Amino acid sequence: MKKIVIFGGTGTTGQCAVKYALEKGLKVRLMVRNEGTVPESFKGEVEVVKGDVVNPIDVSNAINGQDLVCVALGTRNDLKPTTELSTGMQNIVDAMKTTGIKQVSICLSTFLFFEKDKVPKIFTDLNAEHGRMLDVVKASGLEYRAIFPPHIADEPAGEYITAYDKSPGVSRSISKHDLGKFLIESLFDERHAGKLIGICTKPAC
Repeated sequence: MKKIVIFGGTGTTGQCAVKYALEKGLKVRLMVRNEGTVPESFKGEVEVVKGDVVNPIDVSNAINGQDLVCVALGTRNDLKPTTELSTGMQNIVDAMKTTGIKQVSICLSTFLFFEKDKVPKIFTDLNAEHGRMLDVVKASGLEYRAIFPPHIADEPAGEYITAYDKSPGVSRSISKHDLGKFLIESLFDERHAGKLIGICTKPAC
């Protein structure tokens, strides 16, 4: 049974990734700052370790003994400037290199495909932080899957499409369920290794 550690697994997208990983038969570990944020439905189904992603020792402990890594870190709608996500990403990369784990999926943002002056000003600081996360993983030498979703919608799962190095451009949203699924599924498809992947909902015909 493959083991996966998920960072950000109690967030909107992260919870969907956890659910799909469990359905796929993976053994799931979550690192959380506050155990009270773990949904009741996960208790007894996942291994929970307490820690902070900005603490390299905590991150190393969370990654130790795992086969795969999924990063769904977010700011819970806090759009103020931060470096916590990129610091955490560097800690994750460092721990992966130390333990020899190669495969990681990362949830970023479709705004990284935009020219900087085209990014809505409200998202400028968060987009800059996502850019720093991307720089970390691109320099890592790992088999990363950098996934760039548009608006993450609270909608049922459906069909989605992907494209490399650009947004598919056929819709402006992706179901949280589909995004969570792809964060896990992409780890099992070698075609996605080392790729920047745009994703969005496939419109109904």
